[in-house]
Amino acid sequence: MLLKPMLIALLLAALPGIAHAQQASPIGRWRTVDDETGKAKSVVEVYQARDGSYAGKVVEILDTSDGPNPLCNKCAGANRNKPIKGMVILWGLRPAGSGWDGGMVLDPERGKSYRSKLQLREDGRKLGVSGCIAFICRSQEWLRDPA
Repeated sequence: MLLKPMLIALLLAALPGIAHAQQASPIGRWRTVDDETGKAKSVVEVYQARDGSYAGKVVEILDTSDGPNPLCNKCAGANRNKPIKGMVILWGLRPAGSGWDGGMVLDPERGKSYRSKLQLREDGRKLGVSGCIAFICRSQEWLRDPA
């Protein structure tokens, strides 16, 4: 008889930790914010890939100054002259410390890929995204998309 109320109390005590664990994930939709102009550029959906790593693809273009469906003109290889919308721009990120590391991020405007790291900020409302080539690094802060 006493076991059932104790079990319920234990489960209720664990719920905040479970909710926090679910929030401590980069999975979701993020508004990218250009580190140079401060303008929202696109919406990237971050998801867990089949191999367990995290990836992200552009699902919406917000800044249409280059047209409603810009192409990756500066990209090399398979992405050259492909629409940016639908393009995978983050891949290979795995949990590391307080964030995710070991992956790559593609900047479609420059056509360059950078070693990348992600870190949740402000209780999961912001995502710090950094990319580095050698010792040259850039970072952006993406905002969780309310949609």
